[in-house]
Amino acid sequence: MYPQTHVYFAEMILEGQNDEITLGSILPDMLNGRGINHYDSHSKGSEIYCFLKQHQVLPDFGKAVLTHGFVPRGLDYYGDEKYLDYEKGYCFEKARPFVLDTVEACNIPPEMGWWKAHNIVEMGIELIVSSSGDYSDKIKSAFTNHCLISEVDDVLCELFKLERYDFLKRVQRFAGLIEMEKAGAFSLAEKYRLQMRFRHQVEIDTKKVASLIERAAESVSNELQDFFKTVGVLVKNNIHALVAQGC
Repeated sequence: MYPQTHVYFAEMILEGQNDEITLGSILPDMLNGRGINHYDSHSKGSEIYCFLKQHQVLPDFGKAVLTHGFVPRGLDYYGDEKYLDYEKGYCFEKARPFVLDTVEACNIPPEMGWWKAHNIVEMGIELIVSSSGDYSDKIKSAFTNHCLISEVDDVLCELFKLERYDFLKRVQRFAGLIEMEKAGAFSLAEKYRLQMRFRHQVEIDTKKVASLIERAAESVSNELQDFFKTVGVLVKNNIHALVAQGC
């Protein structure tokens, strides 16, 4: 999912809001690189939470990280990997009608179509979530909380056994690739253009992608809250199980 959606979901699970929750809910997407791939970055939730708990620091940040990835199973697990009896996650299932149009709009080979169409659905969800609250302001607040960012940097250096992590630079680079304002279909498509150029060296048709985002949002709008409620129960249970078994 996209950042504002992760903030919304973490607040729903943890029943609170602060910079720690905001930053923690987005963290796995900022861990990629330096030998950590996407799956690895989304599988460190339990490790990060337990490390923070043992050191008695950043409790809300640690809990928020748990809501995001694959280990334990958070929002992205059910969005990407597996949801109910679907072949893959919710966003992949809802992306099926948009695969061919995504291939055309994004100038990509057919084998990348389902993967990128699921991004279209995620952006459609981001469009809906962003319109429902001030999540962009919350991300700006967390991303400019230099004391918190410095503390997270210290933690990650110790956890990953690195002399230097430069978490602030990661935050700044990530901010340049995401929609930091109230999301619109075209603004999301523009940011996606940057991501596709950076990651795959292709140029997308932003007008066509914006239209796809709007269509995707419309396709899930009536069932999205049911998805969040169902996944919310699952994620709460996963977190409670982790906490109960101890670190």
